[in-house]
Amino acid sequence: MEETCQILAIYLSPGHNFFGRHNQSALAHQIVSVPQVDCVAGSGLVGDRFFKYKPGYKGQITFFASEVFDSVCEGLGVCEKQPSLLRRNVLTRGIDLNTLIGMTFSIQGVVFEGTEECRPCYWMDTALAPGAEAALRGRGGLRARILEGGTLCVNG
Repeated sequence: MEETCQILAIYLSPGHNFFGRHNQSALAHQIVSVPQVDCVAGSGLVGDRFFKYKPGYKGQITFFASEVFDSVCEGLGVCEKQPSLLRRNVLTRGIDLNTLIGMTFSIQGVVFEGTEECRPCYWMDTALAPGAEAALRGRGGLRARILEGGTLCVNG
């Protein structure tokens, strides 16, 4: 699996813009593209809003497929948006993320447990375009726990 999966981008944000903000306006914490990130087993990504969020948290890291982003943007007629708007941590190419739910897998020597789909919410319609939430259902990305830490690097 490692050989077929490319990391195209890594995104971190120090704060939550949407998480826990139902019926409130979004916040404006910047999301930063970084060339690499330290993954800490059981804790998450150093510098990210979910780092040490709570023990055993199922979304210590999130993945999103560039192929899905391209397809959704094409379907919605959106061309000027960036995948960082979806606020997933790692943008991948070459792997079907849904096949990793319930599985242990490794990328660049870091070992993960895929816990569930990173389901889209109504904020996606604001962040990306109207209809994004519906277009992303069933392919919103992957939440995972970090089982064995290490460093992930952009390599795509």
